[in-house]
Amino acid sequence: MKQVLQNLRSGVVEVADVPCPMARGGHLLIQTRTSLISAGTERMLVEFGKGSLIAKARSQPDKVRQVLDKIKTDGLMPTLEAVFSRLDEPLPLGYCNAGVVVEAGEGVTDYSVGDRVISNGPHAEYVCVPKNLCAKIPDGVSDEAACFTVLAAIGLQGIRLLNPTLGESVVVTGLGLIGLTAVQMLVANGCRVLGIDLDPARLELARSFGADTVDVRGGADPVAAATAFSNGAGVDGVLITASAKTNEIMHQAALMCRKRGRIVLVGVVGLELSRSDFYKKELSFQVSCSYGPGRYDPLYEERGQDYPLPFVRWTEQRNFTAILDLLAARRLQVEPLVSRRIAQAQADEAYRALTDERDALGIVLTYPADARQPARTVSLATARPGAAAGTAVVGLIGAGNFTKITLLPALKGCPVRLRTIASAGGVSSFHSGRKFGFEQATTDYREVLADPLVNLVIITTRHDVHAKMTLEALAAGKHVAVEKPLCLTREELAQIREAYEKAGNRQLLVGFNRRFSPHALRMRELLRARSQPMCMSMMVNAGIIAADSWVQDERTGGGRIIGEGCHWIDLMRFLSGSPVTRVTATRVGEAPGLVVRDDKMTISLSFADGSIGTLHYFGNGHKSYDKETMEVFSDGRVLRLENFRRLVGYGWPGFSKMKLGRQDKGHHEEFRRLTEAIAQGGPPVMPFDEIENVMRATFAAVESAQDECPVAV
Repeated sequence: MKQVLQNLRSGVVEVADVPCPMARGGHLLIQTRTSLISAGTERMLVEFGKGSLIAKARSQPDKVRQVLDKIKTDGLMPTLEAVFSRLDEPLPLGYCNAGVVVEAGEGVTDYSVGDRVISNGPHAEYVCVPKNLCAKIPDGVSDEAACFTVLAAIGLQGIRLLNPTLGESVVVTGLGLIGLTAVQMLVANGCRVLGIDLDPARLELARSFGADTVDVRGGADPVAAATAFSNGAGVDGVLITASAKTNEIMHQAALMCRKRGRIVLVGVVGLELSRSDFYKKELSFQVSCSYGPGRYDPLYEERGQDYPLPFVRWTEQRNFTAILDLLAARRLQVEPLVSRRIAQAQADEAYRALTDERDALGIVLTYPADARQPARTVSLATARPGAAAGTAVVGLIGAGNFTKITLLPALKGCPVRLRTIASAGGVSSFHSGRKFGFEQATTDYREVLADPLVNLVIITTRHDVHAKMTLEALAAGKHVAVEKPLCLTREELAQIREAYEKAGNRQLLVGFNRRFSPHALRMRELLRARSQPMCMSMMVNAGIIAADSWVQDERTGGGRIIGEGCHWIDLMRFLSGSPVTRVTATRVGEAPGLVVRDDKMTISLSFADGSIGTLHYFGNGHKSYDKETMEVFSDGRVLRLENFRRLVGYGWPGFSKMKLGRQDKGHHEEFRRLTEAIAQGGPPVMPFDEIENVMRATFAAVESAQDECPVAV
């Protein structure tokens, strides 16, 4: 299918042939009929992409600070590689879509195939959208009119926050698409409306919708005009839908308001506020968030958990429905807002018009009327030359940031043939496949399992499907490399052991890459001659992750200890060469305002050879501090590992330090050994007994912290 993408690094817009997305649970697969280019938001994105690196940095100072912190801990080159990789990602453009449901995902009961719907899907022939981000189009509302719904809902949410009442005077600053739809809704609400803009054509449209106007390009004073418009009292509210860097717009909004007036920001303007402007009048100021309540809430958007209507009257979906009702009643007119209609295949022309014709308003993309069978798998023209017989032929499931930034670069130089890459949405697999030389990209991971050419399946999805996909890949006779954790429960672990034993001579590797780092291998070599049990201490400055992140969710991510803490349990298991036998864990207790989670925990490990290890996993440190520091005490000597960049030995004959020019956590060595073992045969690169012991110890750590008692492994 065709989809409009923008390269953030170069600003180039292309119409790419990407795999059609799957209809996931709780989602709708929609065939697009029309979509609307958002002149404000999408023009900003295109201009950002075309800007220089310095311009990009200036526009995002927070991101620059994050980059500087990462340089301090990870080094310059890994940081630059990560930054350029992110900038190289294609950005799907668009969020105003109208089309027809062609497939309803599992759990969707209130939509049927054939329903006409709007959604916040991108400019693509087929889009997969959560059901709460869709709404049915009433009879009598055209597809073209309906595609304005999501954009108009942004203005509607701003109006709801402004809370205007019948007869109040309201200023709308910025008469783009959102501003002009907001003017109509305020007039329909019984308000007196004053529109402010620079463009005569937009001012004329606002007047046709029932507003008075101020042409500031002609030198008119907007504050004086608003004062006159409100008969000297000051307006009741100001809705700012403009996009400008100046602070003057906020200053003017404050001056034109009456005492205790309201200001709501929908657009993007300078926010260096004057305290006196707001203090003297006790003004209220609020920033509106997109389409309404539910936005950016994964429970509402991704899992379909609606807010109860008596308590949240207007969710984003209910705002969509309200806009559609206004369109059906002809109380919201969008036909006059259409500047151009362009076929999606010529989207590059549409974006040239967007940047070259500053007076352009609504640019509508049209799509082929014929219902083509969507292709889940597409061939890529950038495949590497065929690899030699007997090499690892890779099918990769998952194309997230870790895969793109870390895993795929680690495969460079390994004896592999990159066959198929799969991701649910399609854009990420298309981009990564094209960038790294895969033969094809798909949205159906089962294509990877069914391909007789693929003999190595690499799984880098979210944690909750690791076990399921590992079992399916083993059953399909494939070698498997799965990112940590292997699974989330003991029951899944038992199923994997059974499947692994049935699979016979197959490699099963879990992404415990740190044991393959040059520093860890050197430490293992130095410790091999020890004569006594050793003591290990691992300090992990894990960093803060938002409470609503999928990683924190026990069902999806398993929590941070199962999801990530297993890394360092494996490292200590590797260095000791001995299984974990007993685990005692303690986590930070309850305190006012603190939710108890597994991201602030100390784990004590006992090993069969008498060694002990302590893992301090703390999520409440500062990101500028080293993430990983390890100390090993053995036979009167000490090894200190600093963030996988520097290893220092104290008391070791012939060894004092090992320092690399860049951080190396073992990803390349991990895959080099795995792919060579597949090509040449040989024993497991990672013995399953070790994998099983590490996962059991990880489960025991969580259980011990919860029950406040030691757990035998």
